[in-house]
Amino acid sequence: MRKNHMKIIVFVIFSMIFSIYSYAENEKNVYVIPIKGEINPAVTQFVKKSIQNAENDPNSVGIIFEIDTLGGMIKEAIKIREAIIATPLRTISFVNKKAESAGTLITIASENIVMSSGSTIGSAETIPYTEKNISYWKGELRTTAEQRGRDTRLVESMADRRIEIKDPKDPEKYIVKRGELLNLTTKEAEKLGFLDFIGNSYEECLKGLDIQYTEIINIEPDFKMTIAQVVASSIFLPILLSIGFIGFLVEFFTPGFGIGGTLSVIAFTIFFGGSMLAGNASFAVISIFIAGVILLLIEVFAPGFGAPGVGGIVCIITSIILSSDSIALGITSLAIALILTLIAAILLLKYGPRNQYFDKIILGTSLKKEKGFVSNVTKKEMLGLEGITITPLRPSGAIRINEQRIDVVTEGEFIEVGMEVIITKVEGRKIVVKKIN
Repeated sequence: MRKNHMKIIVFVIFSMIFSIYSYAENEKNVYVIPIKGEINPAVTQFVKKSIQNAENDPNSVGIIFEIDTLGGMIKEAIKIREAIIATPLRTISFVNKKAESAGTLITIASENIVMSSGSTIGSAETIPYTEKNISYWKGELRTTAEQRGRDTRLVESMADRRIEIKDPKDPEKYIVKRGELLNLTTKEAEKLGFLDFIGNSYEECLKGLDIQYTEIINIEPDFKMTIAQVVASSIFLPILLSIGFIGFLVEFFTPGFGIGGTLSVIAFTIFFGGSMLAGNASFAVISIFIAGVILLLIEVFAPGFGAPGVGGIVCIITSIILSSDSIALGITSLAIALILTLIAAILLLKYGPRNQYFDKIILGTSLKKEKGFVSNVTKKEMLGLEGITITPLRPSGAIRINEQRIDVVTEGEFIEVGMEVIITKVEGRKIVVKKIN
């Protein structure tokens, strides 16, 4: 009897092990990687890392790229495109709301395209719009479309407003007219065969493409990626730099280390920290910034605007540009930040307090009349006095009154040396005389 019990127990254990093994063998995971917001190095790193995680899962069968972006940097979109094409897993671009500009390239890089209701795709023109840029960008779009078997002409018309495409079913109508960029709604994309079908959820995407799965795994951006993406954005970057510069300025104007210095340190720490996470900055670049700050402090404590001041400004500007996604973004953000800082400086000069170091550079003493200061020496009491010319007046020259030499002018007449004159008018430092007949 006991032997029978043991056989039953062994059979149950083996059955459980076999069931678990069979389930693991049949498990099929689909990963969802969101591509949202501005396309920049932070997004590229996140997407690449997420693709690697999906590839490292032996039960992974596909990746859904959920796209909702107005675009961003072309070079980063190209990197993401290459990562999508290179993966051996099944790839689906799920346009959930919008895939504009650089997002267009990322979308067409996948094997399949699904768009949710009310979404759009297109408007992929380069900024700045130059022949060189548009030619390069069209080449990248065309190559990707060819690899995935998509209509290259449609894709190119999303980037080049010079392309005109007529509706093949109705020659009187246009898909896109010359001077316009193609931007397709979900229904328009479906009509043109640009997408596989319309779906409003991950489950609908997988069902429509007949992809068997057991679990959908959502990969969420971590805190580091979120910070890096925000810091690298074209909207937040100038704001962050403005806070840093204005905070430094406030600290410069006010005594002691206070809120201005604290805000400045926080702002620049977030800026360079985010830039490092996004892969834009290194310790070498941060060292250049620190060197710039030190040089400016030397200039403050040893007044006389010279090499330290100029060198400090150059180092700070260089480090910020090197830490930005692009030179254009860095210069634009700096320009905005410097304009706001200049406005803040004007307000602080007018209303703000001074500290001891600022007073070494800027004269802080008010020259008020009630304190005995006057802008010009008053000579009204000299009106009507007579003197002798000691130089010719042509019409300016000098006269002597009571052994005192005085610079004067006439009203235009010439007066020789040794002639008697009288002071007829006093206007500030200007003393007017005429000849006594």
